[in-house]
Amino acid sequence: MITAHLVPILSDNYAWLLRCSETGATAIVDPAEVAPVAAAIDAAGGRLDMILLTHHHGDHIAGTDDIRARYGARVVGARADAHRLPKLDQQVSEGDTVTLGNATAQVFETPGHTRGHISFYFPDGQVLLCGDTLFSLGCGRLLEGNAAEMFESLKKFAALGPDTLVCCGHEYTESNARFALHADPANAALAAYAEQVKAWRAAGKPSLPSRMADELAANPFLRAPDVATLADLRSRKDKF
Repeated sequence: MITAHLVPILSDNYAWLLRCSETGATAIVDPAEVAPVAAAIDAAGGRLDMILLTHHHGDHIAGTDDIRARYGARVVGARADAHRLPKLDQQVSEGDTVTLGNATAQVFETPGHTRGHISFYFPDGQVLLCGDTLFSLGCGRLLEGNAAEMFESLKKFAALGPDTLVCCGHEYTESNARFALHADPANAALAAYAEQVKAWRAAGKPSLPSRMADELAANPFLRAPDVATLADLRSRKDKF
């Protein structure tokens, strides 16, 4: 079974340390900063088999080559973005799989934030590594893609089980909650979740990973019924 542990990096990013509980195989997702990532790997036993990259932005990949050199890990990323990622040992596309120990991740192409963004889902452990496509109570800015692409990407996530752990790339939940409450003020589930998030953050605790059930009940972007609604929400959020 895969377990996921967040590693705070930079100002508000998270890398994710994955471990197969049966074999001890480990992976790190989006290691943008070397020192805290290496400290987390060493504290977990010093083994790193794989580096998983969701997209090409520097705040997700900057530490990749140093971490690879330190631990000898293989690097996995999007075939479509191979030209702007660190050198890849395994290039993947929609429908491909990635094996970590006894667990296998499904690869989803999830454009919208960037053209070549991919996400990884481990059914054994119900762990979703969604980078900057889906955030808790939000979604990524449409920097290279469009609302139609983001809508289709989010639909892939919405089809996963309610206990899926949403392991995204940034601690944005509290600020996302402020817009979500503005956009959907009558949503009781959202109001309750926003209060919980506020309490977690006030206590110095992370808001992640979240559960897909909570996102489906409270995240206005994941709940958008059509592309036009999502486009309107994203435009309003960009100006909020």
